[in-house]
Amino acid sequence: MHVSGHHVIGQGSAAIQSTSLAVLDDTSFAFAEYDDSFTMDEIITNSEDVDLPQTRKQTAGDNPLLTWLSEHDSYLSEMIRLDGRGDVGGTCAGCGTAPTLFRCEICDDIQLYCHNCTVTNHLRLPTYHINEWTRVYFKRTSLKNLGLHIQLGHPVGQHCILPHQAFNDDFILIDTDGTVYEIGLDFCATFQVLQQYQILSFESKASAYKFYHTLVRLTDNTGLSKCKDHYEAFMRMVREWRHLKMVKCFGDGHDPDGVNGTLPGECAVLCPACPQPGKNLPDGWQDVGKAKQWLYAIFVAIDANFQLKRCNISSDDTDPSLAKGWAYFVEEKGYKAFLAQHLGDEQEKSTCSSHNAVNMADMKLSQGLAATGVGTVNCACHNMKRPNGVRDLQRGEKYINMDYLFFSTLHGTQLQMLNVSYNIFHLPAHIAKCQTLFSFNFTCFIGRMDGEAPERGWSNINPVASSTKAMGPVCHHNTLDDHFGDWNWKKTVGLGTSLLLKIKDALAKRAEHTMAFEEFDTTITPDHHSTWLAEMEAWEDNPNDTTIPNLFEAKATSIMQAGARLKLAELEAEELHVLIASGIDLEEEQHRLTIAMESLGLHATDTQKSSIVRMRNSLCCKIDMWRHAQILYLPLVQSIINCAAHEVQENAECMKLWLPSQLRDKPCDPRLQNDKWELHYTQAHDMLEEICQCLEWICGQGANTQAQNALARVHGRCTACVKRYRSAWVALKALATVTKKKDWQGRLQELADDDIKPLVDPFITGEGRRHVLWIWMMDGVDCSDEGDNDADVLQGVRIEWCKSRARALQWSEEVELLREEMRRVLRFFTWQAAWWEDQGQRHVGECVTHAEGLQAYAGRQAILRHRMADYFRVLCFCVVPVNRLLAF
Repeated sequence: MHVSGHHVIGQGSAAIQSTSLAVLDDTSFAFAEYDDSFTMDEIITNSEDVDLPQTRKQTAGDNPLLTWLSEHDSYLSEMIRLDGRGDVGGTCAGCGTAPTLFRCEICDDIQLYCHNCTVTNHLRLPTYHINEWTRVYFKRTSLKNLGLHIQLGHPVGQHCILPHQAFNDDFILIDTDGTVYEIGLDFCATFQVLQQYQILSFESKASAYKFYHTLVRLTDNTGLSKCKDHYEAFMRMVREWRHLKMVKCFGDGHDPDGVNGTLPGECAVLCPACPQPGKNLPDGWQDVGKAKQWLYAIFVAIDANFQLKRCNISSDDTDPSLAKGWAYFVEEKGYKAFLAQHLGDEQEKSTCSSHNAVNMADMKLSQGLAATGVGTVNCACHNMKRPNGVRDLQRGEKYINMDYLFFSTLHGTQLQMLNVSYNIFHLPAHIAKCQTLFSFNFTCFIGRMDGEAPERGWSNINPVASSTKAMGPVCHHNTLDDHFGDWNWKKTVGLGTSLLLKIKDALAKRAEHTMAFEEFDTTITPDHHSTWLAEMEAWEDNPNDTTIPNLFEAKATSIMQAGARLKLAELEAEELHVLIASGIDLEEEQHRLTIAMESLGLHATDTQKSSIVRMRNSLCCKIDMWRHAQILYLPLVQSIINCAAHEVQENAECMKLWLPSQLRDKPCDPRLQNDKWELHYTQAHDMLEEICQCLEWICGQGANTQAQNALARVHGRCTACVKRYRSAWVALKALATVTKKKDWQGRLQELADDDIKPLVDPFITGEGRRHVLWIWMMDGVDCSDEGDNDADVLQGVRIEWCKSRARALQWSEEVELLREEMRRVLRFFTWQAAWWEDQGQRHVGECVTHAEGLQAYAGRQAILRHRMADYFRVLCFCVVPVNRLLAF
């Protein structure tokens, strides 16, 4: 079947009197003409005198798709023939003398014209798309490139004597086209409108119904000109177009066996960055050692989507399949036979997670639904759908459904290592043991893969659910296959940008986390370092051996809060030290009294108020007694007190003690200032230690509702320690200038609210990007001051050391994996270009024009892959070693 004059697909017009299809010949079909000689009133008036026709038998014409399906090889051949020049001569169809080089995509004419005739034909059509014949294939050009310029304000064909070009001669016109045309032929749809709808559905998820009626309104927005409804015919042509485009894009038209020689999964867009044996892996990849074997592993993620439901409409018999498992959906018969074989199998319940999609799969609401959703198997690193990895779910997410998809997509895989993420079992919903044993954050040889790729792709496909829900079974599958194919293709063409962003981030994170781990590692004692390192390496080498302890797992121990003590016993031998130590004790009592006042609230009882008064009186007496000793060593304080005597008497908690840190501008005994410095320096360290102990206790008891009173007390003590540390920090900064202390802030820093977090925070997100807070980076953090190991603190330090090491290792792995993926992408594009070059010679064609179309299409696809490889090579030149790039 050849087409002249129009690019068309699917012919026929809808009839009202008869729904039967009259077969005209072996390649086309049409409905009978609609006879409108009777009015509706006449039909109603005479209906009683007319015998109703008897129900006729079903014929092949009742299902046009079945008739069309037997001829899809002919349609595909015609599409490919049009990629060449077709039945045209060597001279221009206009002037008849010049050579033919150009064809318009939009004009209802597949003839070729010369340069001048092409420009002349489009003087009034400057927005039309022009294709130029390169002697191998057609490439798109523009009328601007052919010399056509629009002269605004002048008649068509007239040249302005003083033309002024647009700035930089890059004026852009945004236009829209596509309407329903009534012509003398039977109703048809041009390739252009089918292509426009396909791309529009990918980007906006617009339904065929809305698109068709948009064209109807563009034709007549008044509703006065009633035209026949061709929606069903348009929908059928959309399905035919999608099918033909799919098999054409994957070289089935170049296969001597034709479309029926297509293998399962052959029409799926493969991920160029994933390992594809025979396509993008180096020679001898099977023989590499264990240290490099993980680079050639497959990463897959299993997930389900319950938005993509399908109502119980139509059947497989009335909705014929155009592609039998050739793309992403698995083949229907084998899938249903497997489910029927295991229909009576009881669903295994999870013992470590409670997830309704699995545990309550048999109770999933399915009334009126033929499918409650779809299950998928994805490429976990690059978020692409895998071949034969998609299928409908009947009730919830049963293991038998997902098992079939998993083994279908892996059928024939030659790789030796596999990493699997079952995305429905989100790790936080599991018991604590699972969260450390199976977390990708702590797993070796996977880089920074998180297994959440499918979740990021559902937002793109979910909007199409409103239109696919009411489709028949096979139309539903074909439509989703088309959308998944476009999703994979957009991911493929965007790999250059996405991998470049990833590796830039990974290089920065590798340096950042390697430095952080090395700094943390220096604070660990050598004995603990060697022990933990040996245990971690043993666990990493044997991840499935449960007898080897998991160092990431926290043991269920209770952390007892021990009050931090000021270590002044050795200083009390000297009176000066006793004076300063007593002053610091008074400061702490003032802090405690302030906290007690703040806790009274608005409705304090008389008993509480009297208690505060007693505490104030006691503290005042202590301060007065201490003042006598203070004045002996600091006479200046007496004059300061005398000057303030006439002011209002302050409460005990507000009295200034005039310690050396508060006398920066006043003369003071240097010995007192040094003593004050040493005591505040010790106090700051002690407060940090107590803050850490409080945080560990709170973290360990957070889920215990019976410990709320104890938690409140520990929270209060932690808050008091924070205030005391901040007071010591202010005093140290004041005394540092007077005492000329330098380099004292290495361990001590200003304490911000964001710094007050436990070492192992159960609410932390983004484990791979987290850092150890500075309050946990003290020398000897894995030992107590007395040298004895504290089991609870030691456990937290060990876990954080292991996590910090895992982060550093994983970011290093991520850099190595991304570089390998970039190499694979280049290798894949190069292989695919060579494959298309071979396809041009694979099929001799039915005639000379068909053979030329085969070679033109294959040549264009090969050039496209070469261009993609060149573009990718330029992007990655700065981050991939030159020797790797030059190899491809």
